[in-house]
Amino acid sequence: MDEGFQPVAAVVCRVVPQRRPSGGEDLVAVEERADDVAALVVALRLPDERSTEGICTMELPFVPWLALLDAQGRWVRPGVPIDVCGKPRQEFRAAYDRLPAERVTTRVLREIESDEAVASGCSQRWADMVWVTGQFGGDQGTTPGVLAADDADIRVCIYQVPESEQGGGKPAGDFRSGGELAAGRWTAVKRELTAAGPAAACRTPASRFAVLHLPTGFVYVEADGCRRALIETTAGPGSLRQGTTKLTSLLFDQ
Repeated sequence: MDEGFQPVAAVVCRVVPQRRPSGGEDLVAVEERADDVAALVVALRLPDERSTEGICTMELPFVPWLALLDAQGRWVRPGVPIDVCGKPRQEFRAAYDRLPAERVTTRVLREIESDEAVASGCSQRWADMVWVTGQFGGDQGTTPGVLAADDADIRVCIYQVPESEQGGGKPAGDFRSGGELAAGRWTAVKRELTAAGPAAACRTPASRFAVLHLPTGFVYVEADGCRRALIETTAGPGSLRQGTTKLTSLLFDQ
């Protein structure tokens, strides 16, 4: 960037997560503007350094989407000077970090977490690990580890698997409901899991699944399809078991 263009302001565009007052989180596009750009312009006009034949670190520092404006409203996207390792020069990075930018606009791109998921203590998306494990025939004959005590605090999260994800390599489900498992229900669920035998081979993907968050690990249960359960606890190796109608009713008919 030569002396023929005299910037008076800078515009920076970023994509960042933003928490809503109601608890959820969105991915938003943010436009920021800075009117004090003297230090930034000095740094941008520095030359590239000659490449080194020595050792460089592997990290790649963030390079912002940046535009400079002059007094007539014209704008340019400046190049960023690089150091001997081909990374943005430290002078530019320091000037950018100190840039006194103020937010001008915010636009929601998509939801990251719903208010309901946050309130329930569940994640917005979760992988169907029963299907992932079953694809490779893993853990069918493994004896499950010891499950949490009857009075343990257990959270259950229910996920819906979109048709486009069903049967894939690692299908992800979208949050539908969740919360603490009702008193006494974990005892009944635990009884069904303990009595369940090894899962039969099956290639029918589930449209819904539950994730039980235990103090010592996780339990996954399919609502339909093969109706299998995967027990993963710190007390033993993972175990793929054959679920029952009663087990699915205890978790999905609340």
